[in-house]
Amino acid sequence: MQIWEAIVLGIVEGVTEFLPVSSTGHLTITEKLMGIPIDDKGVTAFTAVIQVGAIIAAVIYFRNDIIRFVAGLFRGLRSAEARRTQDFTMAIGIIIGSIPIAIIGLAFKDLIEGALRSLWFVAGALVLWSLVMIFAEYLGRQKRAEGDVTWKDALIIGLAQCIALIPGVSRSGATISAGLLRNFDRVTATRLSFFLGIPALAAAGLLEGVQRSSEIAETVGWVPTAVGTVISFVVAYISIAWLLKFVATNSFAAFVYYRVAVGGIIMALLWTGAVYAT
Repeated sequence: MQIWEAIVLGIVEGVTEFLPVSSTGHLTITEKLMGIPIDDKGVTAFTAVIQVGAIIAAVIYFRNDIIRFVAGLFRGLRSAEARRTQDFTMAIGIIIGSIPIAIIGLAFKDLIEGALRSLWFVAGALVLWSLVMIFAEYLGRQKRAEGDVTWKDALIIGLAQCIALIPGVSRSGATISAGLLRNFDRVTATRLSFFLGIPALAAAGLLEGVQRSSEIAETVGWVPTAVGTVISFVVAYISIAWLLKFVATNSFAAFVYYRVAVGGIIMALLWTGAVYAT
């Protein structure tokens, strides 16, 4: 992979990782348009590894919250009174909510990295999940805040996160929709999406980096991978700050229109034979 290609893909990853538009879907589309083989194991690993840059950005951005949750967890392990605090509840919720995607992701790893990376799946998921997002936006009453989060909420949102293993659905799109359907306000649903995404995406990226290290070295190369990761970190940090400000006063409708438009364009290109699905 050329350095300029890694920079482009790093930008795409950083912009889309936390927006409800599917970073994996956008990376797959971009790689295909750039002539990069999307079914190559090294390319698939590259796609997962550069997500770590975006996750590091989220860790730094939410460092005070993370420190608070970790401290609350350890206090709760020593004290019954501390176990009744919201910080302990959030820590336990994030742990519990991260378990489903770890199990499902490992169980269906070959399918996720293989057939589901077809552009037909990506385009279809972009369009179909948009209907869920609109449904969640208008059905959710948005009367609950972060202080109302329970471990049950985190588990349900974590289960929804598993659906995002289908490229095109969007991890943030799935988790934010689930949060809205649990009647959380947009900002709380978005923050929960970030918190649940940190362990899931970090584990996936590090696992791919270790298991596919030789394939990355032989195909993509570690220098382009490092460049893509750094670029995704910088761009993702900016994207996080923008998204939290945006959802405070705006609905997710704009993202829905965008998803449908991109999905429709990709389907048209596939139907006309302008691009191939894999």
